[in-house]
Amino acid sequence: MSDQREKIATNIRKGVLEYCVLASLASGDKYGLELAEALTARKLTAGEGSLYPLLARMKATGLVETYWEEGASGRKRKYYTITEHGHLMVGEFRGVWEAISMQVTDLLGEQHGIDS
Repeated sequence: MSDQREKIATNIRKGVLEYCVLASLASGDKYGLELAEALTARKLTAGEGSLYPLLARMKATGLVETYWEEGASGRKRKYYTITEHGHLMVGEFRGVWEAISMQVTDLLGEQHGIDS
């Protein structure tokens, strides 16, 4: 990916990461590394460095809650779970994302003859 394309992708990811975290948690509770791996596998985050501060902010604003549970290795892990407020925000985001993505796609479709 070119430098310019990567810059664009990074900016878009930063804008939607919080909602991607919520969407991932909507399918089930996850511990931090598990969540980081799920997002990294989809190329939605570069790693844990940006994720944990975001999770702390999301907890402070009531989008997620945490609890500790012993893992298979016997080590305690902090799990993240989405709150009712978080579920509402995922629904709001879904509607906004669908509208914006259609608007951008339409606009780009008007750019006949311009290479992407």
